[in-house]
Amino acid sequence: MGNTAKTLLLAIACLATAQDGAAADRIDVGKLQYDSACAVCHGVGGKGDGPLKAQLVRPVPDLTVLARNNRGVFPFDRVYQIIDGRQEVSAHGPREMQVWGRVFSMQSSIYFENYPPHDVESAARSRILSLIEYVYRLQGR
Repeated sequence: MGNTAKTLLLAIACLATAQDGAAADRIDVGKLQYDSACAVCHGVGGKGDGPLKAQLVRPVPDLTVLARNNRGVFPFDRVYQIIDGRQEVSAHGPREMQVWGRVFSMQSSIYFENYPPHDVESAARSRILSLIEYVYRLQGR
């Protein structure tokens, strides 16, 4: 993981930790993203036991052991690239997972279409980072 990615993940984790003590009624954007985009396959707790598990050809990864399987380091860059999906690596075979970067960009375009010029990439990136921060919080559960 690059230094920039480590710094960003640490900042996000610190912000989330600082907000844990804040009002319980605040929206957890990362969890909201996860529940709407990932839980159907990966399960609510990230163990790979979502309701669509039986319909998939390949086993669904357990997202709670990503750091453990990477010598104790959360693989931020790899997780980002998998979720974003726009830099497909042909050696990995066909895409099994939805390309959420593209979906998030399209949804942002629709949401912001009535506003002055906006940065669709930034909106999609924010959603992906929130989602990654939530997956980071799932580690070891």
